Amino acid sequence: MPKNLIILTGSGISAESGIKTFRDSGGLWEEHRVEDVASIEGWYRNPKLMLEFYNQRRAQLLMAEPNAAHIGLAQLEAEFEVKIITQNVDNLHERAGSHQVLHLHGELTKACSSRDKSHVKDIGYEAIQVGDKAADGSQLRPFIVWFGEDVPAMDTAIAWTSAAEIFVIIGTSLQVYPAAGLVDFVPKGCPIYLIDPNDVGRSLPTDCVVIRANAVDGVQQLKRMLSAR
Repeated sequence: MPKNLIILTGSGISAESGIKTFRDSGGLWEEHRVEDVASIEGWYRNPKLMLEFYNQRRAQLLMAEPNAAHIGLAQLEAEFEVKIITQNVDNLHERAGSHQVLHLHGELTKACSSRDKSHVKDIGYEAIQVGDKAADGSQLRPFIVWFGEDVPAMDTAIAWTSAAEIFVIIGTSLQVYPAAGLVDFVPKGCPIYLIDPNDVGRSLPTDCVVIRANAVDGVQQLKRMLSAR
């Protein structure tokens, strides 16, 4: 049986596809305060700004392509049972060929009811406008988990992590909870690999293998290491 390879990815893996991150720019995201465009309070305060912001992110995603890191992880499915837990809201893992991807923070290419987030629809790269209604008559909103909201996918993420036989962390600062807490559910003795050019925001087991590289170069190194196991 192929080993369970569980991978936690963050914005660092998509940055090399041109998807900008807010933590690299002094708390600003595309020149907006994160509180204004990535919190539920921001939605209540100015839904029009929020809709425009995510319409722009969707248009940006349409122009982006999976990079070699995304593709390399998809290729690992030939040797392992690969499951990817991502903090990213883009679809680059899926477009690279990965089949089991869990989005902790939602998906840009989906919309949902602003009254009941379980009412979800695929919208692709289309814009959402003020006045666009969900099936229940409420304003459509981006299917994104904002600061101040619950993370419904965490239970599945914990179950996947608890069954890991190899655990890999790529391009995440491990500063955003509850996602950063997944490390605590990695089984004892399970090999852990970290791919990041920078230090992360929490301690990791002393036997964690650290690959100080960007995602593209780091995934190539990871593939060589796993093949040699």
